[in-house]
Amino acid sequence: MKIGIFALQGDVAEHIKAIEASGCTPVQVRNPQDLDNLSGLVLPGGESTTFWKLSNRIGLDKKIISLAKEGFPIFGTCAGLIMMSHDIEGYPNQPTWDIMDITVRRNAYGRQLESHVETIHAKDIGDVSVAFIRAPFITRVGEKVEVLSCDKEGNIIFVRQGNFLGAAFHPEMTGDIKIHNFFCDIARRV
Repeated sequence: MKIGIFALQGDVAEHIKAIEASGCTPVQVRNPQDLDNLSGLVLPGGESTTFWKLSNRIGLDKKIISLAKEGFPIFGTCAGLIMMSHDIEGYPNQPTWDIMDITVRRNAYGRQLESHVETIHAKDIGDVSVAFIRAPFITRVGEKVEVLSCDKEGNIIFVRQGNFLGAAFHPEMTGDIKIHNFFCDIARRV
């Protein structure tokens, strides 16, 4: 089974390793045609404004949005989560792909210096080691969105809406592949 990794920017190499370790074949996605014949797509961390500009320039955004409307499995981490959101708190003019019915807050955990690794508990997955790097969190979820994990303060950090997963953190940075396994299982069932 082939899983695409959005490869225009972000932490692509780490997701490739995690997808391989999950028993799937990673495919780097750099143009709309690269999405053909895939079973799912990972949107890595990076910078959300850059995500939008680069993908919009080559029409990759339109293809991703079209696939999402068909229920194509997509997993976004950090900036990928931001791109999947309906809107961004405090940034009403920043474009998103409106794939999940969520609102996010950018850089909710502070600057790079506040980055950290911790173990979270995720519903249907268990304990997972993840990294928070200038991470957002989710401030609103729609009726069809299932909360899979919250941080110690109760902020929402991991959600599912049908075949879509959104994580405020970076599971690929720790070598713990439980969440990538979970996503590959979703893609296998579609």
